[in-house]
Amino acid sequence: MPLDLFTPFALGSLKLANRMVMAPMTRNRAEADGCVSPLMVAHYRQRATAGLIVAESTTVSPQAVGYPFTPGLYTDAHAASWRRLTDAVHEEGGRIFVQLQHCGRVSHPSLLDGQAPVAPSALTPVGQAVTYTGPQDFVTPRALGAGELPGVVAEFRHAAELAGQAGFDGIEVHAGNGYLIDQFLRDGTNHRLDAYGGSAANRMRLLNEVLDAVCAEWPAERVGVRLTPENGFNSMSDSDPHGHFEYFLGQLSARGLAYAHVLEGDMMTKTASVDYRVLRTRFAGAFIANNGYDLERAQAAVHSGHADLIAFGTPFLANPDLVRRYREDLPLTAADPATFYGGGQAGYTDYPFYQGGAAPDRTPATAADVQHVAGSGS
Repeated sequence: MPLDLFTPFALGSLKLANRMVMAPMTRNRAEADGCVSPLMVAHYRQRATAGLIVAESTTVSPQAVGYPFTPGLYTDAHAASWRRLTDAVHEEGGRIFVQLQHCGRVSHPSLLDGQAPVAPSALTPVGQAVTYTGPQDFVTPRALGAGELPGVVAEFRHAAELAGQAGFDGIEVHAGNGYLIDQFLRDGTNHRLDAYGGSAANRMRLLNEVLDAVCAEWPAERVGVRLTPENGFNSMSDSDPHGHFEYFLGQLSARGLAYAHVLEGDMMTKTASVDYRVLRTRFAGAFIANNGYDLERAQAAVHSGHADLIAFGTPFLANPDLVRRYREDLPLTAADPATFYGGGQAGYTDYPFYQGGAAPDRTPATAADVQHVAGSGS
């Protein structure tokens, strides 16, 4: 039979029920201390029928924070709070990776105890940071000294260690969307003259060191990497995204990683100039394609072998039972952008399961999750 989205997939030794991935999406509903909130537990439990969930960007240190109310994974308390969430997903038969993140220059001193954000080079991003007191202009970041980079790598390794305690099935290293590792990878933001700048090999050095570190805590087959070759988000650019990322993916291919998760084109415009069919051939492992995929386009990508799995973002926000809706060709609920970031249940845990048939109803379990976690003092 031809492959489709609903065919099981072996991600290394991990068995996925289908080829639909819930993409990592920041929703700003964690506790102020970076611990997982009761609402987060409920939200992820509802969506556990995805073949794989990649949990939202999770900061690896206080210096890595870039937004209010985002989760962290650098304390034992963080790991314990995540454990309640991963247990909930596993109870529903789901699989979940955590996306480890350092925002780099995309931050503000008010989020960093007054410290300047850090970056490969002291280049100010265009736009404003999101802070607890509202939007504030980005500041010029402090260029990291080469002697500081082992400390950044160690933060990723420590977060990877805690991810095991937290019960995750694996980790994804966030090397995209204009955050710190991506800032090193792309020459629009990396103007360094040392061993971490200049050539593509040098610009990849930090990513390689981070992967070496996290693969010391996890087998490579449980480690993925997120790349966004031509995403302009966070005022990013590159002189040759096709050539540079063809090189990066070729280098990553030899590592035996779980997957490469690639945003095809620009996140905001949904346009692409890079030939992602060529980029896909440079990586021998599993390939997750992402960016504006609908059911028809996703099925075609899996049928053709262009991608092994497809990551969906907004459709999973508004349709907790998206797998069933796609499989049975049921109508989709539209997402409300006004509720994407911050807030409470509205636009987060109150989207309905399809009621035109015998859809699984997890509402009672979700309510129990909220009561349990709230009562645990987390």
